[in-house]
Amino acid sequence: MKNKKTVIFLVSFFIVLSTVFIGYFYKVTRGNKVTLQTFGNPGHKVADFSFTNQDGKIITNKDVKGKIYVVSYFFSTCKGICPRMNEHLTKVYEAIKGNNNVLILSHTVDPKRDTVQALKEYSLRYDADANQWMFLTGDKKALYDMARYSYLISALDDTAGVSIDKDFIHDNHYVLVDRDGRVRGFYDGLKMEEVNKLIGDINTLLKEDN
Repeated sequence: MKNKKTVIFLVSFFIVLSTVFIGYFYKVTRGNKVTLQTFGNPGHKVADFSFTNQDGKIITNKDVKGKIYVVSYFFSTCKGICPRMNEHLTKVYEAIKGNNNVLILSHTVDPKRDTVQALKEYSLRYDADANQWMFLTGDKKALYDMARYSYLISALDDTAGVSIDKDFIHDNHYVLVDRDGRVRGFYDGLKMEEVNKLIGDINTLLKEDN
């Protein structure tokens, strides 16, 4: 009888101990949940915009509302960093393809030459679905202002003639924006390890927002 009580006591003790351990483990792992930094001044969010994609469709902030998206700047006649950046961006595209919660917005810095038709032809190089990977053109000042003031990167005329492409300076970073329009990361588009980090951070945001 005494042995039976001892067994019952030990079983009960280990059940309680296991419950406490599981509770503590859950608390610790939840507490160590990966979160991404938010960039810009407190409360900074991407401003309203209106641009045209490679299919001639007007794309506004309403089209990206509630979605995670990656931002880049380029121009179709670029012979410098753009081809490499967009080639790397195809890795991101393949990773998110079919996920309607994630988009890519590639903005031109040369809207005069990057017409809708030019962007359509350019997008075909990457087999880009205009519903998920959008190549955008529009008012030059609006495009540049979005880069500088919303996405916190640079896009401007190279009046000094010092850029690789001799016409325009555009940032070599991708920008990650969350569902609430907040900037959550910058990634060097010339480095594959940064591209892989971007893909991982997209997955982090997908989990964060669920």
